[in-house]
Amino acid sequence: MKKEIYISVDIEASGPIPGEYSMLSLGACVVGEPSKTFYCELKPINSNYIGQALDVSGFSMESLKEKGTEPAKAMNDFAKWIACACGEDGRPVFAGFNATFDWSFVNYYFHRFCEKNPFGISGLDIKAYYMGMKKCTWGETAKRRIDEKFKSDKPHTHNALDDAIEQAEMFGKMLSQKNQNKEISNKN
Repeated sequence: MKKEIYISVDIEASGPIPGEYSMLSLGACVVGEPSKTFYCELKPINSNYIGQALDVSGFSMESLKEKGTEPAKAMNDFAKWIACACGEDGRPVFAGFNATFDWSFVNYYFHRFCEKNPFGISGLDIKAYYMGMKKCTWGETAKRRIDEKFKSDKPHTHNALDDAIEQAEMFGKMLSQKNQNKEISNKN
């Protein structure tokens, strides 16, 4: 069985759904190895946007049309980075904080521009992981309510790479706690 390599992924988009709106930036890092990173800003696939989405990210559609990476190149580069980060013995596992949003864009872009998503058809949601770990309600999984021992010291900037690193740190702390609890349980 291949070793699972958790890859924290965050995106910024021009709106709530892929296809109708564009992925504007993509950031990723390996959980537990935050220096292994990927980041790109993409050319929009259309002109659709919601003002609030651009306000949050600080992106300009016009600037990205000129300076952004072509989506096919961006996704092929990301696929190569994933393969390199995982090596031959690793299986990439998409991890996101509200994974359903980020994964939907990444999945759409991989299938549209590369024909295959290296993560497959699933993603791990850090909020859901926390919910199961703490046996709490969904409402208790907002970042401001996450247990202090799991919070990242990094600010949430709405830069896709910064946010991927922030959530990787949080998830890494959760995995570490799980492994400590497992060791204690095995000793008893």
